[in-house]
Amino acid sequence: MADMKVTVAGVDFSNPIIAASGTFGFGREYMEFYPLSTLGGISCKGITLHERAGNPPPRIAETPGGMLNAVGLQNPGVDYFIEHDLPWLKTQGTTIIANIAGNTYEDYCAMAEKLSDTDVDMLELNISCPNVKEGGVQFGTSCLGVEEITKQVRAHCKKPLMVKLSPNVSDIGEIAAAAEQGGADAISMINTITGMRIDIRTRRPIIRNNTGGLSGPALLPVAVRMISQAYQRVKIPIVGMGGVSKWQDAVELMLAGAAALQVGTAFFTNPYAPVEILEGLEAYLDENHIASVTELTGKVQLW
Repeated sequence: MADMKVTVAGVDFSNPIIAASGTFGFGREYMEFYPLSTLGGISCKGITLHERAGNPPPRIAETPGGMLNAVGLQNPGVDYFIEHDLPWLKTQGTTIIANIAGNTYEDYCAMAEKLSDTDVDMLELNISCPNVKEGGVQFGTSCLGVEEITKQVRAHCKKPLMVKLSPNVSDIGEIAAAAEQGGADAISMINTITGMRIDIRTRRPIIRNNTGGLSGPALLPVAVRMISQAYQRVKIPIVGMGGVSKWQDAVELMLAGAAALQVGTAFFTNPYAPVEILEGLEAYLDENHIASVTELTGKVQLW
């Protein structure tokens, strides 16, 4: 059997399959299907400094090959997470990543400080959120914005810091390099692509927020391309995501440069997706006489 263990920014994972933030909640519902220790890790639902109710419905819409969502970071807030969810998660035998989101530098830094004093294993910095003080511009869409938010959070964070990159940019390689320059220990990519659907009967957008984040299988080729570009630009590890629904997708992202993987939208149609992906990945490694899953990372042979 191939060795499935991976290490990202000094954090050990029993295997490279991680539940992506926003699709797995805090894991309690999926306990009905399998032990959470089956997963290499869990990136928890995005948390903010204070409780959020999220956006008004409708906030999810199906699309060809995926879905749109504009849930709006509904969550109980960081203090509730630390008191009620994290202690339970730490008993589940898997690596725990806290995904944090905010509207200001102060929000992010305050959460980084609070979580640094807990036994969470890693922080994932979601920078696809409006920077209120800068007129609504997203932190993650410019090199200066990415480097600055990473640098500020890094100064308050004692845990390994992974920055989650937005694909809604012109040059993902430059954005990845900016995160590395700002002090990121790792990057995760790609987040959702902004999309929109219209109800042709009412002539209104299906989602009340008008636009939402596109996820699901349709994202896979974009994720493969962007991960490959980022891998060629940075030395820090990449956790890949975007359209992974079967083991072949996982192999593609790892060959492109991912050291580990996050599975997200696939949970909504098949809660057993990560188990099946892991089994398929193990079989692929054994059939090809590959001793460790780490040997796949970045091994694509570009023309």
